[in-house]
Amino acid sequence: MTYSEPVGITAFGCGRDEAARFRELAPRFGVTPTITESAVSQETARLASGNRCISVGHKTRITPETLGALSRVGVSYISTRSVGYDHIDVESAGRFGISVGNVRYSPDSVADYTVMMLLMAVRHAKSTVRRADVHDYRLHDVRGRELRDLTVGVVGTGRIGTAVMERLRAFGCRILAYGNRVGESEESGKSGKSGKSGEFGESGEFRDSRESGEFGDCGGLGDEVPLDQLLRSSDVVTLHAPLNADTYHLLDRERIQRMKPGAFVVNTGRGALIDSTALVAALEDGRLGGVALDVVEGEEGVFYADRRNAPIDSKPLLRLQEMPNAFISPHTAYYTDRALSDTVENSITNCLEFESRNKRA
Repeated sequence: MTYSEPVGITAFGCGRDEAARFRELAPRFGVTPTITESAVSQETARLASGNRCISVGHKTRITPETLGALSRVGVSYISTRSVGYDHIDVESAGRFGISVGNVRYSPDSVADYTVMMLLMAVRHAKSTVRRADVHDYRLHDVRGRELRDLTVGVVGTGRIGTAVMERLRAFGCRILAYGNRVGESEESGKSGKSGKSGEFGESGEFRDSRESGEFGDCGGLGDEVPLDQLLRSSDVVTLHAPLNADTYHLLDRERIQRMKPGAFVVNTGRGALIDSTALVAALEDGRLGGVALDVVEGEEGVFYADRRNAPIDSKPLLRLQEMPNAFISPHTAYYTDRALSDTVENSITNCLEFESRNKRA
C-alpha cells in the first residue's frame, strides 16, 4: 500500500535494527519517518508534532498522561509493533480520540522458541550447561523425559498456540488444548483491562489485527478440554494467552496446586499470566518440576537493560534465576529477522490504513 501524499510517522523506541528497517521500507510505502530511540513519554511526545500517526514498541507503558501529551501535539493513531497491547491504556486513548492498533507477525518465531524452551525444561538443560561450564561433566541426578511419553497442555490456541501444536505433533506427545472460554473477552471485542474495544468517543477505536484472537479452537491438533482438566492431566503446560482482566494470574496459587505433581510450566506469552510468588513457592516445595519463562511478572525496567551493576527489585525474578530448574530468558522469543521485518512493515501499513480511512471519512 502506498499513499498519494507523503505520510509522516514518528517511530518511538527504535533500536538500530528497527530503525534500519523503517528507513529501508519508508520510500517503498511513501512514508516520511521520524525515528527515535527514545521511548514515548510526556517529555518526548513533542517529537510527534506534525504527524498524526506514531509507531511504538512493547517495552514502554503508555499512560493517560502520555496519551494526553500525544493528543495535544495532534496524534490520533498509535500502532504498537507487537501482538500484545496491554502496555497501552486503550480506554484512555479512546477518551483522547486516539485510535490504537496492534500488528501480526509470523507466529513461527515464538513457536520455535517455545518448543526449544519446553525441551530444555524436560531435559534439565540449565543444570547440565551450568555444570559443563565449570567442567563438571557428570550425568544429571535426574534423568530427562521424552516428549512422546508426555502430555502437553496448550493454553491459548490462536496463531502462536496453533503453531506450537503443529510442532509438538511431530514429537508424538499427547496434546490437550484450552482456548475459547476464559479468553472470550478477547474475541468478543474487549481489550483486556481497558474494557470494550471499538469506538471510543468520536474517533478512538481499537483495531485488533488478529483474525480470531489468541483464544481460538485448536483445529483438531489437540483434544479440547476444560482448563481444570488440562492442568490436572498435563506434564507440561505452555501459555499463549493474551493478558487481560480474565487471564491476569491465570496460573495462581490455587490453579498451580491443581497441576500434576512434577509438571513443568512454559510461558512465552505475558509474565502476569502467572502469579510469580505462587510459582516460586511451588518450585521450592517440589510441587512443580521446573519452569521455562521468556516473560516474567515485573520484568518492566529489567529486561532489555544492562543490570549487571544495578540492583533488581523483583525478588521472585532473582529467586527464579537462582533455581537450577528455572530457565529465564529476557522476552526474546519473538526476536527474529522475519518477525522484526513483519512488525515494522505491518506497523507502517496500519498507519497508512488509518490515514486512508480518515481521508474517506
